[in-house]
Amino acid sequence: MSSSAFDYWNGRRAFVTGDMGFKGTWLCSLLSRLGAQSIGFGQDERSPLLYREMSIPGHSHTEGDINDLAAMTRSLTGSGAEVLFHLAAQPLVLTSYADPVGTFEANVMGTVRVLEAARSVSGLKAIVIVTSDKVYRNDELTRGYRESDPLGGADPYSASKAAAEVATRAMVASFFSKSDAPRVATVRAGNVIGGGDWAAHRLLPDAARALSKGLPLVVRNPSSTRPWQHVLDPLVGYLRVAEKLAIHHKQPVEAAWNFGPEATQSLTVGEVAELFVRAWGKNAEWQAATLDGPQAKEAKLLAVDSGLAHRELNWRPRWRSDEAIRRTAAWYRDHAAGEKATDLVARDINELLAG
Repeated sequence: MSSSAFDYWNGRRAFVTGDMGFKGTWLCSLLSRLGAQSIGFGQDERSPLLYREMSIPGHSHTEGDINDLAAMTRSLTGSGAEVLFHLAAQPLVLTSYADPVGTFEANVMGTVRVLEAARSVSGLKAIVIVTSDKVYRNDELTRGYRESDPLGGADPYSASKAAAEVATRAMVASFFSKSDAPRVATVRAGNVIGGGDWAAHRLLPDAARALSKGLPLVVRNPSSTRPWQHVLDPLVGYLRVAEKLAIHHKQPVEAAWNFGPEATQSLTVGEVAELFVRAWGKNAEWQAATLDGPQAKEAKLLAVDSGLAHRELNWRPRWRSDEAIRRTAAWYRDHAAGEKATDLVARDINELLAG
């Protein structure tokens, strides 16, 4: 993979909601490296936050709430963007138990308002709505979930993301059917990892926080299986979808896309913890936690089938799961040692494009 494979993005303008979040920051950094300009919209009061450590050429930001329709519409209309990436969300399962109303408001109505704002914007060609692999009704299948499988959600976060998918399809059918309307697709990926994610109740951020203080990593659900992938891999997929939507503007394009590691790459939480502490070095160690409460409700098995993206987009993960974990551990370790976040993000992006 090289930067020439992304020639479409050189000189483009992309509007990114949730640009201050973990994935949003990496996406805007990748767009910048490819020669695109990104216009961000959103707000994030969390601390620490990767975004605040970054210098991203060609990026601008407007502070605002995605549920403020008037502000969203003004910012999007004035952006001159051809592509809209909607990433703004309440992204945590455990937080959704504490604040189910806020989770549904952000994830469902936020998505509806973004699409409502987009209805009146001329020049917009493609809209990519980012949801989650947790949109599927989890039946503990031994195969990966396909885009045509039933949606569901047994917790507020998962249900809100599934509802966002349904709302998106309704908005598209009702208001985006004209030939000059932007094309819309949803993208589903889960358990992305990479340096600079400081969210609570996530395995690798928890690991970085603990190990940087010389403490052991305490792991919940060590036997749960997840599809672990570096954040840059699904982001490349999102770019591929957006390009396909924009270029094939008047041709049928799939409405939903999965992005996940190969089926053989799923690892248990315990295996991930072991790989991470080995990569960290310095006598790092992990131990299992005793569970109670909502943590125990997390699904034990969840993976998606990315066959559609393989066939239609020629997309496959650049890095194996074990390499993604080692790379993420190195990012956090080097950051704790004083290296700048901007340089560490650039290191991973440059190595991705050099491969």
